[in-house]
Amino acid sequence: MVYSYACKDYPGMEACPGRFYAETEDELWKHIELHASVAHNEDPTMWSPEDRAQIKALIKTENSNADKAT
Repeated sequence: MVYSYACKDYPGMEACPGRFYAETEDELWKHIELHASVAHNEDPTMWSPEDRAQIKALIKTENSNADKAT
C-alpha cells in the first residue's frame, strides 16, 4: 500500500507543490509535519484535532506495483 498527500489539496495551500508518498501512514505524517514546519513555518504540535482530521481526509491510498500480482 502507498499513502500519498498533496499539500495543494488543503484549503489555502493551492499554490504549494509539496506532494509526498510513503509506505505507511505514520511515515507519511512525518513528511507532512516536516513539510509544514519547514515550508510553511507551522508548528504541527499546535494543530487542532480538526486540522489533523482534515489532513487525514486528504490522504489517499493506492496499491503499489509490488502489491499488484499478475
